[in-house]
Amino acid sequence: MNLSEELRNAQWRKATKSGENGGNCLEVAPLSESRVAIRDTETPDQPPYVVRATVWHAFIHGAKNGEFDF
Repeated sequence: MNLSEELRNAQWRKATKSGENGGNCLEVAPLSESRVAIRDTETPDQPPYVVRATVWHAFIHGAKNGEFDF
């Protein structure tokens, strides 16, 4: 399956607490070849970012540890 087709059939999910911030959040979808697609819920028709799963997990780890706090 090519990437475009895989993205059309992707199973998108968002955080269970996403409603707490007015629905402004990211959605993610696991893809083949250890990749993760990421998109903004406000612009679901825009092409998503596709990163390796290791990059996604490093981002999540950093976010949980406050690395991106302002």
